[in-house]
Amino acid sequence: MNMKNIIQTIFILLLTIQIVSAQNDDTKKADKHFNRLEFVDAIKDYEKLISKGKANAYVYKQLAVANYNISNTTESARYFKQYLKNTDDASAEDYFRYAQILLSNENYDEAKSAFKDFASKAPNDSRAKAFKSNPNFVQDLSGKEPNYNAQPMNLNSEYSDFGAYEYDTYLYFVTARNKSRRTYGWNDQPTTDIYKAENVAGTFKNEKMLKGDINSKFNEGTIVFSNDGKTAYFTRNDYVDGDYNKSEEGISKLKIYQAQKVGEEWKDIKALPFTSSEYSVSHPALSTDDSTLYFSSDMDGGYGQSDLYKVSINDDGSFGEPQNLGAMINTEGRESFPFIDSDGKLFFSSDGHLGLGGLDVFYTKNKDGSYVEPENLGAPINSSKDDFAFTYFNQVDRGYVSSNRGENPLNDNIYQVQLLKPLDETNFIVSVTNADTDEPLSNVDVNIYDDEDNQIASLKTNPKGEAKEIVISNLEYDIQANLDEYESVSKTVSAKGDAMEINLKLKPIKKIIEDREITFSNVLFDFDKATIRPEAAFELDKIVATLKKYPDLIIKIESHTDRRGPEIYNQNLSEARAQNTMKYLIEKGIDESRLSAEGKGESEPLNDCADGCTEEEHEQNRRSKFIIVE
Repeated sequence: MNMKNIIQTIFILLLTIQIVSAQNDDTKKADKHFNRLEFVDAIKDYEKLISKGKANAYVYKQLAVANYNISNTTESARYFKQYLKNTDDASAEDYFRYAQILLSNENYDEAKSAFKDFASKAPNDSRAKAFKSNPNFVQDLSGKEPNYNAQPMNLNSEYSDFGAYEYDTYLYFVTARNKSRRTYGWNDQPTTDIYKAENVAGTFKNEKMLKGDINSKFNEGTIVFSNDGKTAYFTRNDYVDGDYNKSEEGISKLKIYQAQKVGEEWKDIKALPFTSSEYSVSHPALSTDDSTLYFSSDMDGGYGQSDLYKVSINDDGSFGEPQNLGAMINTEGRESFPFIDSDGKLFFSSDGHLGLGGLDVFYTKNKDGSYVEPENLGAPINSSKDDFAFTYFNQVDRGYVSSNRGENPLNDNIYQVQLLKPLDETNFIVSVTNADTDEPLSNVDVNIYDDEDNQIASLKTNPKGEAKEIVISNLEYDIQANLDEYESVSKTVSAKGDAMEINLKLKPIKKIIEDREITFSNVLFDFDKATIRPEAAFELDKIVATLKKYPDLIIKIESHTDRRGPEIYNQNLSEARAQNTMKYLIEKGIDESRLSAEGKGESEPLNDCADGCTEEEHEQNRRSKFIIVE
């Protein structure tokens, strides 16, 4: 059908390996079509065997796979069910693929059951772990507030159209509409070419094939251009200069080719040096500065059926060594169709991360050299079908996604999308209650700090005890609540998803006085420092408020360290912390005669750590105490 399905089939052919011994003279004709990726004819021949009473587990599985590859998921599910009934050695991957097909059919209860079977057979698989951590993921994704809208484009044809990429007022896309091409045995559609359409008063029309040598008699796939428009990278079957190559298994793999613009034509077609006839390299994407090429591949050494990689493009035009993007991105399933937007966000399609069915679009960001956990874009970008080849161009505020969600699942269509609300935002909904009564507290000062101790918000709770603030997702924040006659409270959270509910409970000061002692964990100070953190001042302000409310109180300040580091060093550090704490209280108006300070170093640990301590136990040892003397 198209590049999406070509690479999809190469991977799903793995499902047939375990029962290859079930081939026989009866299946020879059908198997020949199947191995040539001629799935329409293969289905006809396998179904003839069923009508002759010659069906077995092998035939049912071949039919399930063949129907899946022409996007007939209803028939694929039916045959998969028959296969599982007729075999005793179904693999974990069989159950995973069956679950995916059931998701595509929106048969969620049976899909959940198949996922459970998969997870029991492969408990250490990252996809199984993700399912077990959130077995109701479909409901969660279905309830996600949309970040985009999506509308089918008028340029879609009666054949497959996908992989839209906008550059220099033109829209480039892949299509099977060229009826002069030979019909591909996959689904009786023509092979694919790359076209471009003009932007005429805001509508893309007048579609034409690219001039030059990019298009061939075989399949071309997604394309991307360098910033200067002089170099193109595109996907094609393993064919150049009249040579059509196949792997040892007899399959023509995918390669990324480079082309140079000469006048109005594309010439000098060359396969990139790290491609091979034995594995596929496809779906090119460029970093914003053209220094890095991202792609998908099933080369050896990956995590799953296809992984995302990157490779440096040197100043002289040569390439470095491909680097796998790692386990945060790649799963045991399929990751493909990368895209980097102008903000550096990585978008890609996957069936290995939890999704609505088939391929779903995800995004992630690189933070401090590592990618954060990918997030599903949700509907309407994603559906129960295959959703892929997502691109978004911030400079024109629009993008594109491809999907076979239409009436004819054999055809992919291009949908134009627009951003409704930013992706990387999380709405903090902070509720503050009385720790003793659980009643909401109004007029509470709520302050939010980022992971560099910068205050980013100063809020007050409403009569319902709530305060709201939108923050950047996938970062850590410290949220503090402060109210007269209550002990201040802080909580560190990592912003995830569209919205997060955060509850803070404040203890009344009267209770603090009754306890005769207040102990703070060492949030007052950064590790190995004696300077009071800016946000920690709110903790000390509660002490100030208590001392001002009860002017006869006299307190002693004790500072303790953990048992790591030299004893003398820890003693000096604790004394400096105790003195700085007392200095802060004096600067806030507390008479020095009411205060005393002592550094205890590591002499009075809560955990002796004789046999070692966890980080949590070390934190319990690092503390500041305020003791009511009289």
